[in-house]
Amino acid sequence: MLDIPGRAADVASFSKIDFSGCRSVIAAVSGGGDSLALLFLLKEHFARHAPAVGLVAVTVDHGIRPEAAAEARAVAALCGDIGVAHRTMRWDEAKPATGLQQAARDARYALLAKAAEDAGAGLILTGHTLDDQLETVAMRKRRGDGRGLAGIAPATLYDGRFWIARPLLDVRREELRRYLRDKGVTWHEDPSNSDPKYERVRVRSALAGGDSVAHRRAIGEMSQAAAERVRLGKSAASLIRRHAGRVSPGLYRLDHGFAAAEEKEAAVYALRILLAVVGGRAQLPDAPRTAALLERLSQPRARATLSRSVAEARDGDLYLRRELRGLPHAGAARPGEIWDGRYRIGAKAVEGIEIAPFGNEVTGAWAVSDESEAPALCRAALAAEPALWRGADCHGRAPVSAVAGPWARFLPSFDLEVASAVAELIGGKPFPVPPPIPLLVQ
Repeated sequence: MLDIPGRAADVASFSKIDFSGCRSVIAAVSGGGDSLALLFLLKEHFARHAPAVGLVAVTVDHGIRPEAAAEARAVAALCGDIGVAHRTMRWDEAKPATGLQQAARDARYALLAKAAEDAGAGLILTGHTLDDQLETVAMRKRRGDGRGLAGIAPATLYDGRFWIARPLLDVRREELRRYLRDKGVTWHEDPSNSDPKYERVRVRSALAGGDSVAHRRAIGEMSQAAAERVRLGKSAASLIRRHAGRVSPGLYRLDHGFAAAEEKEAAVYALRILLAVVGGRAQLPDAPRTAALLERLSQPRARATLSRSVAEARDGDLYLRRELRGLPHAGAARPGEIWDGRYRIGAKAVEGIEIAPFGNEVTGAWAVSDESEAPALCRAALAAEPALWRGADCHGRAPVSAVAGPWARFLPSFDLEVASAVAELIGGKPFPVPPPIPLLVQ
């Protein structure tokens, strides 16, 4: 048991979230102790402070365990008893042979978002606890995940539309169970939570054997990592806003002031982000390789490729574009899908029309004039941009909206400032305002 103060019964902690603009909110309720505690705490808070807000409990049945359907029915019955709307969402798609846990996680959030959309809810709440935080950071620390040492973000934007808030991140799991026992509420335990074949279970067991001093030290380290991630993101955002610009579709320029910036760490971080965004990557390239690339590109003329992005130095300015290797093959334009990690398709599917890169062969008919800035680079960038094709005929640029690969699905609140700067640069949609909850665990 973690010897850290908790405050599950302090319903006022929810007062830090502004529910005034919500018609309804979604609570993810599996039937486990954490999510049931979230459900009851929310119900009490709404009864006292926001009676006009509708509360919808959503249980996701992944279709993996035979008991899951019965557990969902039990949650539905409980919700009926206490007067809370309930909905079960089932993952009916074929299950992958590998990576099942990650696929189930992705499916869970997609189904929660669908339930939120159907209910007109802009906010989803989950019951992640302080224990979940410490377990997550411990696993990331073992893998040397630098940015990940900040822990689980108190809020995460999913799919650019729905904020997922985690208001119990500073509450102990045992405190929540004590709260439920005091109310006479029982919960079920997922058997996978005690199966040592899962890394999280092994880490949980190791943490349970630690003392309070070690746990408090871990919390302090996590808070410092989160604060540093936010600080570095703000510095990177400032550099991007001051020194980065969009030249033409798919081509971006960093002026000479970017490489000359005094805060080299922020410049390297900003370049890591931009390389991932231009290359359509979800993961940032590592810092040492990016720092070496930035140093190499300090020459008047130089070119290098990293994270599927071509970086080219020309007389003090740095141009970034997507390399031509590894681009998607021609395929149907499916609305809502993300193409190459860079664009979300917005067109309705039209029979016979496919989406594929322009390619070098046709860019001459669509590129900007030779009088524009760096015309050869503009044409090279356009070759990797999405176009509409009917057979061998190109029908121009595909109707898409730009997305930033690192945050195309999940945007942690830690990164909101720098992600907003990137969205401004690439012409992406602005992000909805996050719920006002504490950023760091104290």
